Amino acid sequence: MSVEIKTMRDIEAMRVIGRMAGEQLLLIGRSLKAGMTTDDINTIVHEDTLRRGAHPSQLGYHGFPKSVCTSRNEVVCHGIPGRERLKEGDIINVDITSNLNGFHGDTSATFYIGKPSKDARHVTEVCRRALELAIAEVREGARMGDIGAAIQQYAEAQGCSVVRNIVGHGIGRSMHMPPDVSHVGRRGTGLRLKAGMVFTIEPMINLGRPEIETLPDGWTILTKDRSLSAQFEHTVVVTKAGCEILTARHEPLVNSEITESGESLVAPPGASAAVSASL
Repeated sequence: MSVEIKTMRDIEAMRVIGRMAGEQLLLIGRSLKAGMTTDDINTIVHEDTLRRGAHPSQLGYHGFPKSVCTSRNEVVCHGIPGRERLKEGDIINVDITSNLNGFHGDTSATFYIGKPSKDARHVTEVCRRALELAIAEVREGARMGDIGAAIQQYAEAQGCSVVRNIVGHGIGRSMHMPPDVSHVGRRGTGLRLKAGMVFTIEPMINLGRPEIETLPDGWTILTKDRSLSAQFEHTVVVTKAGCEILTARHEPLVNSEITESGESLVAPPGASAAVSASL
């Protein structure tokens, strides 16, 4: 497997598109509210992407019909926006990939619609922390298995499971390219990381078992046991000292975290829930 090492010019271009994708998640967080449809989310992302002079990478990708993936409650990933309406207590992952000047930026977050249940909060916060731990493993000389091990060890210790069939991926001038980034693994095994590698880490954490199934539409993937699922994703570049999060956001996400007391923080008028930490 040949993994591309990005040039400084490539990385700068990916910073630009990564920053844009992160800003689009901020826009979505401010917009979410009970009663809106997932197609409303698609419209917001699509119009904002075009306004910025970019293109929605997902639109038309292997026939995918929309500009963003919206994965609600038991949907693990690749949910197709449509007429379904968000309800109080839902969790929903919004996965944005945009293309600007030939480079792709890919990021996602799981949002709360109103006050989540104990289970919804648990699986979402476990996933958020698992991504943080995974990113902390990334540095030149580390092994790909270190990333998966960090996610798996933490998630399983919290009583959750990790989806095995879907992985992170290299990204650059193509939306998907080597290397594959498994979210389970053994430390000290797998590809050795080198400075200049760029890839996504995007764990999908289930409240129940890890098995999944695909709906007849060929895209929507659900937990087989219909338990809740959450996902967070960043695009990172490996550096000598660690890594840089190319899709880092300049401010917290609205609708993506609740206080320790379980109460929703104040959101903008018409929106629900709260504010996230750095991830």
